Amino acid sequence: MNIYQKFIKYYQPYKFIFYMDMFCAVLVSIIDLAFPQILSYLANNLFTQAKGIILHALVFVGLALLAMYVIKYFCQYFITSWGHIMGARMETDMRNDLFNHYQKLSFSYYDKNNTGEMMSKLVADLFDISELAHHGPENLFISVLKIVGSFILLMMINVPMTLILLLVTLIMVLFTVYKNIKMAPIFTDNRVKIATVNSSVQDSLSGIRVVKSFANEDVESEKFSISNHAFLLSKIETYKTMGNFFAWNSFFEGLLYVVVIISGGVFIAEGSLKITELAIYVLYINIFINPIDVLINFTEQFQKGYAGFKRFLEVIETLPDIVDKAGAKPLTNVVGEIEYTGVSFRYNDDYSVLDHVNLTIKAGKTIALVGPSGGGKTTLCSLLPRFYDVTAGAITIDGQDIRDITLESLRNTIGIVQQDVYLFDGSIKKNIAYGKENATDAEIIEAAQNANIHEFIMSLDQGYDTYVGERGVRLSGGQKQRLSIARVFLKNPAILILDEATSALDNESEQYIQKSLEKLSKNRTTIVIAHRLSTIKNSDEIVVVTDVGIQERGNHKQLIENNGIYAHYYNMQFEGLE
Repeated sequence: MNIYQKFIKYYQPYKFIFYMDMFCAVLVSIIDLAFPQILSYLANNLFTQAKGIILHALVFVGLALLAMYVIKYFCQYFITSWGHIMGARMETDMRNDLFNHYQKLSFSYYDKNNTGEMMSKLVADLFDISELAHHGPENLFISVLKIVGSFILLMMINVPMTLILLLVTLIMVLFTVYKNIKMAPIFTDNRVKIATVNSSVQDSLSGIRVVKSFANEDVESEKFSISNHAFLLSKIETYKTMGNFFAWNSFFEGLLYVVVIISGGVFIAEGSLKITELAIYVLYINIFINPIDVLINFTEQFQKGYAGFKRFLEVIETLPDIVDKAGAKPLTNVVGEIEYTGVSFRYNDDYSVLDHVNLTIKAGKTIALVGPSGGGKTTLCSLLPRFYDVTAGAITIDGQDIRDITLESLRNTIGIVQQDVYLFDGSIKKNIAYGKENATDAEIIEAAQNANIHEFIMSLDQGYDTYVGERGVRLSGGQKQRLSIARVFLKNPAILILDEATSALDNESEQYIQKSLEKLSKNRTTIVIAHRLSTIKNSDEIVVVTDVGIQERGNHKQLIENNGIYAHYYNMQFEGLE
């Protein structure tokens, strides 16, 4: 019931359309139920009169019937058009809720879930939910109304025959409920399998350049074929179950006609039923069976929508690991002094990455983190904007624990330039402007000039309106990196994190970008992660981080003189070059 209550919540903004839809459904049902009654009345009362009376009355009967079906036309139009529009709007609301919730979820969620599966929940599942939202209440309401209405009218014609009919119908209902319970996990499996197919497609297409560089198209085709075949097997199982379900219900429907013909013949032989009454009875049987057919066909739609909504709720009810605590305050007038006090961190309680780290970074100073991969350098930086929360200890900015600061203000205070630059699909201008909402053209140009990318942009045919391609594929690594630096210039943060920002670049690009980063770092508290030690020689302090914690700290000259880990790394890189 909890799931149904959450589903019903999405009808709230569209109550008028919903009630109008139900009202129209009532009128359509009444008109369908009225026709056999009108025919019965005409057969017993009007058609037994003289020719003149019949012809005169038929004019009014025809106009009344025409008016009745004109009303049905408008009702059917509303049900089909606005009923679907209501479902589409509910689908849009759910998609907005789901996308917005994806935005709130922490990095740990994305570490464990595939983008293709998330896309499946956002698109395919919600379409099925939309169809259920429209057809569900309407089909149930119309069907119940027609079944109950026709049953009452059938009772008025012949009670014993209708009770026999009721017995067969109850057996049919029990069978349908039983089969529905059996089919639920099959439809859920369908949704899981198609999500796996989407995941495979997304993974392969996103890495298409890697696929082609290794000539592994056949490998990817084989991987896709496996997930696609698994989905086929799931669908085959579904259709076998559905075939069994529909065949049995078709048998029960036939049984209803058998019961009517045999029992009707018995009652006619006994004189308790007229032939004309049997004809009217058969007309009502058609009205009685039609909504049963609708409900049976609705079963597949219900199971798909229900399975999709359960998967939707799984995401919506996943609470973000990182949220603003009660009473969190925005960070203002930032000076930029950072302190790590006894900081420890574990990923999913599996293994310890950091253990009781203590580190102080003075405002406006540049500190460099160096050491082997896996030592915890990136994790130290990821903890500062609360991409993950510390397992123990505390991190403060200007003496304030970052857990007491609102996430928005904390992350607005920090600018990050990463090795793996992500550019959004769109123009250069839009990608730079991502650093500041509603930035002016002058501000965007100034940011590009500071990042040493303005001249290159102006050399392009469309300048700042040039399309960069998905993930910036039309630009070189150095050009993408400078665009990301321009984005941070526009953001103008008090604290800067440079995560191996030049490690994947050629020497010429590195020189350009190093100048941009030096300008960007000026008067900001800066944390640099670097493998190219030449880029951090002028840092105020260098901290050597290994898998056992902080091993050395000092400036370049001091660490070289100490002849420890840093000196060893430095000599490995530059031996014979100086």
